Amino acid sequence: MLIYKILRRPEWIAFRAAGITSGAPIDLQDGYIHFSTAAQVAETAAKHFGTDRDLVLLAMDSDRLGPDLKWEPSRGGALFPHLYRALELGDVLWDKSLPLGATGHIFPEGIF
Repeated sequence: MLIYKILRRPEWIAFRAAGITSGAPIDLQDGYIHFSTAAQVAETAAKHFGTDRDLVLLAMDSDRLGPDLKWEPSRGGALFPHLYRALELGDVLWDKSLPLGATGHIFPEGIF
């Protein structure tokens, strides 16, 4: 199953340069890296990145992240994927720009 991480462009640039990341400030604060499923990612973008224009959407295969990926209740009791280790560049299947349009973020085709 594909799961998604949204990063601000400077966070993505730093991740690519280092080859590893512990995530965005909210991830560091919570002690794990937050991900969303395809059904959750648009709401995540709206709730946490509503006015951010220069975002990057990363896709990972949940099965390849191993036992450090836990599915835990969050928003409304839905299960969200949380990674309890650093994310490595090799974990990322693809990255795509996530621009802000007039009615919200514009996701790549095929996500939903």
